[in-house]
Amino acid sequence: MEIELRREEKTDYRIVEALTREAFWNIYRPGCIEHWILHTIREAGEFIRELDYVAVYNNEIIGNIVYSKTKILKNEEPYTVITFGPVSVLPKYQKMGVGKKLIAYTIEKSKTLGYNGIVIYGNSEYYKKYGFKNSREYNITDLEGGYNDALLVLELYPKALENINGRYYEGKIFTINKKELEEYEKGFAPKEKLLLNTHLFKE
Repeated sequence: MEIELRREEKTDYRIVEALTREAFWNIYRPGCIEHWILHTIREAGEFIRELDYVAVYNNEIIGNIVYSKTKILKNEEPYTVITFGPVSVLPKYQKMGVGKKLIAYTIEKSKTLGYNGIVIYGNSEYYKKYGFKNSREYNITDLEGGYNDALLVLELYPKALENINGRYYEGKIFTINKKELEEYEKGFAPKEKLLLNTHLFKE
């Protein structure tokens, strides 16, 4: 597949939100919230426009990655790091390297923009190929002060996070307002919500 990566434009927003909805529908919970998160991130001050990319194949947008600024709180003093997500790929193009290309390209791009580290919640087995390590190695905990196997860290240059440790805070942009989500969802074609045994979240 010859995939073109380019910056997302405002005219792409609705297309990409619909794409994200398709990518995550009934995967982690009945329905999904990722398209709403994407929608709110773009309106937030933490949004990093320079790292908002789409993947295009045959003139169709088939994937997207979005980044935002987050914090490590060391004795309540904030240090800026960045995170990515959602990373979305249309179902029929999943497991074909689209997400991998988006992630790898934007990691390299983030280095040129002067950021020091990326912190995400994700599958450690998958993300270790990009250089992510468990947050324990950097003495970075979740907001409650506990270590989480899914909390992963990537230094963007050697010793970039040296002596920067503490509690990781994603920010309010990842907090869901159920009423606003329900209203937003009315703008899309109805889809059946299913409760599956594999779901991480039941609501």
